[in-house]
Amino acid sequence: MANKTLFESTMGALIRPTDALNSEGSPAYAFSPKQMLAQYAATGCMNDTFYATGQDQLTTVLKLCAAVDPEFIARTALFCRSRGHMKDMPALLCAILSVRGPGLLADIFDRVIDSPKMLRNFVQIMRSGTVGRKSLGTLPKRLVVAWLESRSDDSLFCGSVGQDPSLADIIRMVHPKPETASRKAMFGYLIGRPYTAADLPTIVQAYEAFKADQTSAMPEVPFQMLTSLKLSDAQWRAIAVSGSWQMTRMNLNTFARHNVFACERTTEAIAQKLRSPELIAKARVLPYQLMAAYTGIGPEVPAVVREALQDAMEAAIDNVPVIDGKVYICPDISRSMHSPITGVRTGGTTTVRCVDVAALITAAIVRKNPRSDVLAFETTVVPVDYNPRDAVLTNAGKFSSLPAGGTNCSAPLVELNRRSASGDLVIYVSDNESWIDSPHYGRFGGSRTETMNQWAIFKRRNPAAKMVCIDLQPNATTQGVERADILNIGGFSDQVFEVITAFVAGTLAADHWIGVIDAVSL
Repeated sequence: MANKTLFESTMGALIRPTDALNSEGSPAYAFSPKQMLAQYAATGCMNDTFYATGQDQLTTVLKLCAAVDPEFIARTALFCRSRGHMKDMPALLCAILSVRGPGLLADIFDRVIDSPKMLRNFVQIMRSGTVGRKSLGTLPKRLVVAWLESRSDDSLFCGSVGQDPSLADIIRMVHPKPETASRKAMFGYLIGRPYTAADLPTIVQAYEAFKADQTSAMPEVPFQMLTSLKLSDAQWRAIAVSGSWQMTRMNLNTFARHNVFACERTTEAIAQKLRSPELIAKARVLPYQLMAAYTGIGPEVPAVVREALQDAMEAAIDNVPVIDGKVYICPDISRSMHSPITGVRTGGTTTVRCVDVAALITAAIVRKNPRSDVLAFETTVVPVDYNPRDAVLTNAGKFSSLPAGGTNCSAPLVELNRRSASGDLVIYVSDNESWIDSPHYGRFGGSRTETMNQWAIFKRRNPAAKMVCIDLQPNATTQGVERADILNIGGFSDQVFEVITAFVAGTLAADHWIGVIDAVSL
């Protein structure tokens, strides 16, 4: 009979030793610069998180961008904007490219800076001096001018909502030359210069007419332009029906205060809009935004609208993979996971916590894979009662309300090994800051994380098994070292499901998530 002790030692020796300390001072595996930049780009919102301030994140991203090639910066900006639906980080990466790869910035500018909000983010970052310059410079200025020229009068006017900088500030900065009388009049209107009122675009004339007489036809403009006016209940209903999907999702309580839901026909129209798969896809909605809407609406919002949000969630997670074999999902419910998912920001901190998003991802996977087992963990595995047939938002509420303790990432694998469990896929949703299971505080080298030790034991019984570590926060380390059977991915949009699907199918390159980003077309 083979010597079990000898072979156990040999298998353990094949696990790569740790090479870093995590934020809790425990041994971990450092991400490569590319992996780390991707992690920060997909999760960092430049606000204070449990482990890092916004300034810490900014400093780290600037250092990482100096360590990777400009092409990867450009691909990361495209990936985290088009598939991760991030805002501040891709704008920052574009600003960095203005110094490190101006030609690449020109190649990707319109695809990343794809809205007035993104344009304002980009210009704000450029003016701040963060990337080493306080003016736009020749090429960025030319790109901004081309951006303005490519938009219609109506879209520029509707995009003029927002400050610091405003669209008017940007126009003053880059001095675009109007080519039509209506564009000349509109620029004058926006920046406070003389203009010919008769030459204003029709939408601007209609808006000014409505401001003067609110019994006239209400213009189709962003509702923020109208809220300072005295509107009737009927006008509020018209705003609710004609507004964008995201505007509707964000203002359900506002609509309730203005008696919008007193009209059954309007209520049904809003519900139909919210559950429309086409509009959900167009809005690029993040699942956690739906959770925020669902948990934040007051009792005055009708049940049919609440149900529509649940339907919207089912549509938003439509690309959750159906996985052959046995799946274990391990949401981290520890104390550090109770911080806001997008960090703390003055006047705008989200009520959705990391633990809520972990619960949401867990519930979504369970819904598509009802034979999955959930091993919620903090110091130990915590039992949870759930029904796979329940709505995603219902189960998410159960998972996120469990008691919180310290972080012990190896706890689910310890439990699975205690059961001698068989399985094909283990999915962690965590911030990876494990410390309960580490006897090696403050040092590394020669040691291995307990997560990797327990994974080796699990793999003896299940040699084809794979592990996915989804990290919801901008971190530099992981408890599961990247290799053929382990995927590390960051983010809280539905793009994580697409990468998991490819990983399970065996179609990812050897470098996994980084390979996905490297494949982005410039």
